[in-house]
Amino acid sequence: MLTGNITAMFWFILGGQIGSLVGWPGLLLPISYLVIGATLVGSVVMRMASQEGLSLPLLTRGLGFGVKGSAIASLIYGVNFVFYFIFEGSIVSHAISEYAGIAIDSFWATVVFAAVALVTLYFAWRGMHSMNVLQRFGAPIFLVLFAIGIYMLANGYELVGPGEWKQTDSTSGTAMWQAFSLVNGQVVFQALIATDYGRFVKRKVSYAGTAGVMFVELIAIVPILLIGVLFTETMLRVFTDEGRPTAVLDSIDPGLYFAVVMGLLGVVFAVITQVRINVMNLYSGSLALANANDAVSPRKVGRQWWMVGLIIAGIACYPLNVLQYLDKALAVTGIMTNTWIFIVLADYFICRKLLKLAPSQNIEYRDGFLVDWNPCGITSMIVGLLVGAAGIFELYPSYYASFAAMIVGPLVHVPLTVLTKGRFYERRSKTPEPAAEPV
Repeated sequence: MLTGNITAMFWFILGGQIGSLVGWPGLLLPISYLVIGATLVGSVVMRMASQEGLSLPLLTRGLGFGVKGSAIASLIYGVNFVFYFIFEGSIVSHAISEYAGIAIDSFWATVVFAAVALVTLYFAWRGMHSMNVLQRFGAPIFLVLFAIGIYMLANGYELVGPGEWKQTDSTSGTAMWQAFSLVNGQVVFQALIATDYGRFVKRKVSYAGTAGVMFVELIAIVPILLIGVLFTETMLRVFTDEGRPTAVLDSIDPGLYFAVVMGLLGVVFAVITQVRINVMNLYSGSLALANANDAVSPRKVGRQWWMVGLIIAGIACYPLNVLQYLDKALAVTGIMTNTWIFIVLADYFICRKLLKLAPSQNIEYRDGFLVDWNPCGITSMIVGLLVGAAGIFELYPSYYASFAAMIVGPLVHVPLTVLTKGRFYERRSKTPEPAAEPV
């Protein structure tokens, strides 16, 4: 799972976008924030999960949201994977379309996206067996074709090195905030991906141990980000010289530039490696959305049907070309993900450990013991989302939005929990039901 995450072509795009905003060496600041921030958040969340042996949706039940309120956690997690499914699928479609001479905003490009999505659905429908096979062979293929791509770029084009990586727009302060906004959501989301497996870490593993797990994954992403800048800056010059009207947007799209640099081999690179990533996105997203539905509705909808729904949503959204809305998309996912996790962390470390408003060990998660809706977590989440939404709708600069939301959420949650003296954590009259196994 973590290896698959590292090889996502999303990192090429993120690196290219950051490089375009702040140039060299300014890009090292947001990249350092990503590595250090995600390591710290991941180490804390992973150890919390390992101590309790619970997934984050189950922890969210007890840490401020309630049984049905925890559906927010699964919904947010699922929305993240939906976005990345569309994102990675667009890269593959762009690669095939570029090689075939199809306009990426045409009807036939949407047909290409749909065909690739159906292949992805086939593998994801088969579940973990397919994922394990794809992960086993996908990473070596990625590394080999990645190396070939760099070789072909260096031999076929005049490389634009770090000394020529200049910021393109905005004042330096604004551009830097925009770059930090791009990575802010990833600080938490990368921690969540690792924490999916963190609950299986031995309880005796320290914060330093969980931080080590996170750091190894994140430091491996850094070269991908930097190579993404190299490709973007080099191909921007090429596409500009060719007179492409969308040269700036095309230069951050690995689907396009790998097809141009490597030809058919670049298409194979995109298809094999990113279908593998999207199987993971489709599987994880459908599972999260199924869990969200199960938490609030008596009518169960199977994971496979959520996958079909995601495929339909992806086909409908493809013509929008999400690449051109990268900053907004990452701001929205950052607002949702960061606000949720920082409320959970504030509940665990401040409300429970510091203020002793509830036990800080053996966090209750079972139906019949917890309230369905904890107004403290729900209210603080809504307030945080509204503050973030105000930025998205330009009531203040959008690049502040995810930071404002993740600060406001905990600042509302802690006083609410103190004022209610923690009485919304558990039912006053407990009616035990058969406990679900931790998942």
